[in-house]
Amino acid sequence: MKYRLQAILFVFVAFMLGCNEYMIVGVLPDIAKEYHESLGPLGLLVTVFALVYAIFTPIITSMASRWKRHHVLLVMMVVFFIGNTWTALATNYTSLLLSRVLTATVAGAIISMVLVMASFVAPHDKRASLVSWVFAGFSIASVIGIPIGTVISTTFSWHDSFWMISVITVVVFASLIWLVPRDTPQFKSTLNKQFVLFKDSRILLGVSFIVAICAADYTVYTYIRPLITNEMGFDNTWLNWLLFGMGIFFIFGNKFGGYLADNGGVHRLGIIYIIMTALFIVFGPILSFKWAAILVVAILCIAFSCYGASTQLMFLDIAEKEYPQSLDLASSLNSIFANIGISLGSFTASQAVTLTPMRNLGYVGAVYGALATILILVLSRRYTGMRR
Repeated sequence: MKYRLQAILFVFVAFMLGCNEYMIVGVLPDIAKEYHESLGPLGLLVTVFALVYAIFTPIITSMASRWKRHHVLLVMMVVFFIGNTWTALATNYTSLLLSRVLTATVAGAIISMVLVMASFVAPHDKRASLVSWVFAGFSIASVIGIPIGTVISTTFSWHDSFWMISVITVVVFASLIWLVPRDTPQFKSTLNKQFVLFKDSRILLGVSFIVAICAADYTVYTYIRPLITNEMGFDNTWLNWLLFGMGIFFIFGNKFGGYLADNGGVHRLGIIYIIMTALFIVFGPILSFKWAAILVVAILCIAFSCYGASTQLMFLDIAEKEYPQSLDLASSLNSIFANIGISLGSFTASQAVTLTPMRNLGYVGAVYGALATILILVLSRRYTGMRR
């Protein structure tokens, strides 16, 4: 019974983090209106958050091995609450940017610790399923949190959307005090010993693949709201339902990713990203046919979200067998390099829309998609685990 409650809580933590990280995309037009800024510079809020997330996550997770994991997690939750509440109170662009920086410094460490705890408390035959559900928590944030946040933003204020997350954070913190596991094994290690993991070519290929996938994703996702309304021609009523639908497909993609992790893992991903790259190529021309464009977006959502369980279990498998002192760092690689990819993709998109029509972002995504496909095919040859 306790394991089930812990599993639900771990998913809820991911939901909270997903709301905080992704909701900014849904409320960017409202922030732009309040601060009298254009969407291009505001896209940098996504870029900076992801970049800070990627820089601080390995530092914090590596240093955290010196203290009890559950104590560090609770401290990070307090910092997260302060950062998110600051976002809700922000009255200008500088204040908003600094609040996002503070939140980003701990968000990655929180999910990394949760993933390590999940891998220890879950029975071995349920690890892939639980990991995929934790990643699905971010998608559930897309299904429930982002549409609700967008409705709150358009009805009241974008500030109230972040107040909602602060309330959720209090609930999560209280639940963690009750349910967080206090006996997960730890290896005390120096920062240098943790980073020996990056000497492994399989790790380097895996993290490079994640960067490419997330960069491809965010070339489109950063501007998904104006793409749906301005390019496809849907009104704001349809926008909320379509964002909800995208979240459903993200959840489906995560659960499909859990199936893949149990049935070949990274060796099954190549064909998926070949298809994804092809869809990016046709994305721009198909925008004029709005329902066909939505179908393409739905398939892209599945492709974007189905790699997580496979790469996470691969990183943990390599670390457990060859680099046990780097286990905490290995658990954070997905989130670190996903955010490097998000930063790269959102920055690329913010620059691209100043040079070319927004409908051409799919071509940029196709470049990253092709790179991701090459990387995962090479990785499949180098990594012999998870084969069926």
